[in-house]
Amino acid sequence: MKLHPTQDPLIRALFVIIGVVFLFGFAILGISFFENRGETAPNFPSAIVLSPEALQAKSALLYDPTTGRVLFAKNSKEQLPLASLTKLMTAQVVLGAMARETPVEITAEDLKPSGDWGLRPGDTLQLGELLRFALVASSNDAMAAAAASLGQGYLGEMNKTARRLGLSSTYFLNPTGVDISVSEDSAGAYGSARDIALLDEALVREHADFFEMTITKSVSIVDGNRTPTADATAASLADIPGLIGAKTGYTDLAGGNLVAAFDISLGHPLIAVVLGSTEEGRFTDIRALINAARTKDGPL
Repeated sequence: MKLHPTQDPLIRALFVIIGVVFLFGFAILGISFFENRGETAPNFPSAIVLSPEALQAKSALLYDPTTGRVLFAKNSKEQLPLASLTKLMTAQVVLGAMARETPVEITAEDLKPSGDWGLRPGDTLQLGELLRFALVASSNDAMAAAAASLGQGYLGEMNKTARRLGLSSTYFLNPTGVDISVSEDSAGAYGSARDIALLDEALVREHADFFEMTITKSVSIVDGNRTPTADATAASLADIPGLIGAKTGYTDLAGGNLVAAFDISLGHPLIAVVLGSTEEGRFTDIRALINAARTKDGPL
């Protein structure tokens, strides 16, 4: 009697061996997949339970850069004024092009944006110090000087980098995000919550130490006999467990903006963004996103 191929003992044994090899190889690939992302098991967060109406922000996003998944979204692709979240891109471009030790001389032009952080024309400071002051205190003076160190083409580089990172709703008209004209409804930069999450992901990945500085209580620059000092604009978030860093933004046109990165578990960061909230509401909104991600009653 002729046997069906699957009844032949030799062929059946061959099928078993092939199956074992396939499963073993798949397991190895799976382990590598998670190890490359700082994970030891597929225990990624799921979408959070949070009503969009619970947030004052016009737009919000909770993003998992480890998996590329969006865990919460509220009008996350709407293009809105960015205010000082613009400084994240300025820092990204400057740090990618110049050494931190580069000396930068402060000019009268650098001091034209609104705000006074104690810098004076003729001061010469290291580029890294200027960026630290700009990100922690949201100093327009310091960031304008840092951007100018790249020459007149810095805006072109900022917009070029936005395209490279896939920030499809984002463009920049100045390096600080200050409103150009409130009466004409012209902001210094525009973008979406989605784009800011991707920008923050790039900054944390490539220049984490600068973003991590943003949750200190204050920042100072020693300049001869003077020591310009300012409070950190995101200091009120420092009590959040696992907080990596945060950047604030506020103008008349933008309202309150805020981006924060935090660890949901060891080595597993999430990024929360709110745009178009209020000056105080941006902090409440970010905490609501973070708390929803951490809640024991949620789907994590």
